[in-house]
Amino acid sequence: MPKNTTTRAKQRRSAAIAAAVAVAATLLGTVSYTATRPEDRTDVADQQQTDTAENADALTDKLQKLARRDAKDPLAQGRADAPVVLIEYADFKCGYCGKFARDTEPALVKKYVDDGTLRIEWRNFPIFGADSNAAARAAWAAGQQGRFWQFHKAAYAEGAKDKGFGADRLDALAREAGVKDLDRFRSDHDSKAARAAVKNDSDEAYALGATSTPSFLLNGQPIAGAQPTAAFEQAIEAAKAQSTAKSGGGK
Repeated sequence: MPKNTTTRAKQRRSAAIAAAVAVAATLLGTVSYTATRPEDRTDVADQQQTDTAENADALTDKLQKLARRDAKDPLAQGRADAPVVLIEYADFKCGYCGKFARDTEPALVKKYVDDGTLRIEWRNFPIFGADSNAAARAAWAAGQQGRFWQFHKAAYAEGAKDKGFGADRLDALAREAGVKDLDRFRSDHDSKAARAAVKNDSDEAYALGATSTPSFLLNGQPIAGAQPTAAFEQAIEAAKAQSTAKSGGGK
């Protein structure tokens, strides 16, 4: 992709994040005022509730635009035009991220990704130091050879994080993931492009106020932590119904 095109795309994403944060600040200010206003007139309260709801809808719309919906994104799975998009901000050193990857995500893929309802977009959000960052860049590098999700599975296997993410260990995970060109993998892992991609994802998470992993956005609605599978299913069904209603009944 030409450099100027890449720059424009990053600028658009940054603008979307800034707009979302601005709307969030307005919403929080409105909620704060509602909680501390000196009078409780019915007409004022009703108008305040209406304004708050409108601001919440505006925030959700802004956050929905963070979904990249790039059909060629190797760090995503599912149809680019799926009605529901789950953005995951996660760290390979995070135990709860691993629990989600092993216990919940496969069920969501089987039930919703495979039938075209759900798209999952991964964002590298390494918050546990150098090992986390190295694993994030390695996952990105595996993705350059179409093996991101295989690397993701290997890195989140039970007990995998306890072995660390040193250079030899990352090579072993790449081989387990089926990465064919290990020399290219190592080169990509240490590249400026890898560092920029991880930083871009992390900046997006921090701009949204995320401070822990895993954190999620599901059609613009935040979900914190590795919730039970049923909680994700309920949220996906609600988002699907809302999307269907907005599109006039079509899938």
